[in-house]
Amino acid sequence: MKRKLILMILAVCMGLICSYAQTASQDELLKILKNEIDRGMTLYQKADIPVYLISYRVDEVESYIITTSFGTLTRSTPNKERILTVQIRVGDKELDNFHELRDDASAYTGARYTRINIPVENDPKAISLALWEATEKEYRNAAARYEKVKANVAVKVEAEDKAPDYTDVTPVQYYEKPLKMSDFKFNVTDWETRLKNYSAQFVETKEILDGKSTLRFSIERKYFVNSEGTSIAQNNTYCHVFLSVMAQADDGMELPLSQSYFGHSPQDLPDNNTMMQDAQEVAKTVIAMKTAPVVDPYTGPAILSNDAAGVFFHEIFGHRIEGSRLKQETDGQTFKKKVSEVVLNKDFSVIFDPTIATYKGIPLNGSFKYDDEGVKGEKVVIVDKGVLKNFLMTRTPINDFPKSNGHARAQSGFQPVSRQSNLIVETEKPYTDAQLKEMLIEEAKKQDKEYGYFFARVTGGFTMTGRFIPNSFNVTPLEVYRIFVDGRPDELVRGVDLVGTPLAMFSQVEAAGDTPGNFAGTCGAESGGVPAGCCSPALFVKQIEMQKKDKSQNRPPIMERP
Repeated sequence: MKRKLILMILAVCMGLICSYAQTASQDELLKILKNEIDRGMTLYQKADIPVYLISYRVDEVESYIITTSFGTLTRSTPNKERILTVQIRVGDKELDNFHELRDDASAYTGARYTRINIPVENDPKAISLALWEATEKEYRNAAARYEKVKANVAVKVEAEDKAPDYTDVTPVQYYEKPLKMSDFKFNVTDWETRLKNYSAQFVETKEILDGKSTLRFSIERKYFVNSEGTSIAQNNTYCHVFLSVMAQADDGMELPLSQSYFGHSPQDLPDNNTMMQDAQEVAKTVIAMKTAPVVDPYTGPAILSNDAAGVFFHEIFGHRIEGSRLKQETDGQTFKKKVSEVVLNKDFSVIFDPTIATYKGIPLNGSFKYDDEGVKGEKVVIVDKGVLKNFLMTRTPINDFPKSNGHARAQSGFQPVSRQSNLIVETEKPYTDAQLKEMLIEEAKKQDKEYGYFFARVTGGFTMTGRFIPNSFNVTPLEVYRIFVDGRPDELVRGVDLVGTPLAMFSQVEAAGDTPGNFAGTCGAESGGVPAGCCSPALFVKQIEMQKKDKSQNRPPIMERP
């Protein structure tokens, strides 16, 4: 019986292998990439500075963009392109051309951008020519940089991190059949009409200087082939809608406001009535912001909405647990030596999980099966009940963390480094919005404050992690309210940025809400812009810091908008 079971399992596995081989063998682009890898390794291994790894990434993106402005159609266009990224590693895995060049921050290899468009048609000669030209150029860059690396190592003090520059993984073969626009119920005419109706809500309000609605639906097919035997073809789909307005206050301050939606297909988006109501609400709010009071610098308690809290964690924490960054001598390495220590309220856990497409019914923007080094993405528990446990790792190891957990990511044309995927914040003790507001008012009274703040909507942010500048962050709010301790109605305000330093701010996170939000955006860092999901409940923070927002010095338009 046992022998029969083993034979059955082997038969199933062989069937899967055959299925992969049969489908992948029919993919012309995969065949071309493999052939050029094999040809290149045969020759470059014999070069004066031998190559030990070649990889090709091709991002094939088919997209459709619709934009309307004040009720009229301004763009409705399809697009398809293929972008090649070549990686060549010379030397060996202990020391190679991707090693940090200390005292030369401009030489960080992840930040080098090389955009190479290749034919979208599977013409073997044309694509092979593009691969040959790009590979030859990349080899020369790699060899020259490796010589600099060896010289740099020879004259610098011993590095703090003794881990090698690259680590082994087991090669994988994975194949998904291509997707087409026709596979989805995407009716261009219907969406043009819907988007025109949304932006038409901004026409009659003359104070709105810019009013747009935009849809972008993308099918991204990612090819990855390397000389170790890994071969991957996988698909991701993204559908974003943005309702965006901008007004200007009399003091010159520009007042952008937007509502965004995300799904993996147009069918995941809210219905027409919901978006129409949101468009009307956005218009109403941005006009109210024109006469809202400008906030002075402030320290005190605050609540971040569930959408704002996701961005807060992304900026304050997410970039500081990216392993590739922690290997750099120039990085602040805020959390590198804090493994097994309490870094956050013990009711909180922080997880990064690219393996799921949704979380509690929320579509996630940072999902993928294999990363941009061909490693399977893994769920990683970074903080477990307040205790730091792990980092986001690639094939570039750091001390005590030798293995990749599939978080090497990059925009087309950039070299991959550790990046965030789907950030999920969970709490052991969820509170209602009313309870969080009670906590805010109580804490404001303790601090002898007339009010605290509620951050309802944010647009993103940025963070500084290097040692050469203050290790700080900035979250950019769009919609903020004062909450008075004496029961007066909440007051809309403007002109504020949320700023701080990570360790100080983390120590002030006190409680979380009971409903996760979703910020589905594009994260920009050394390896370009990558899709990232941020799911967190609302947060009550005992002490935040706010500063005045930079503003335009230009007067509002003299002539009224038509």
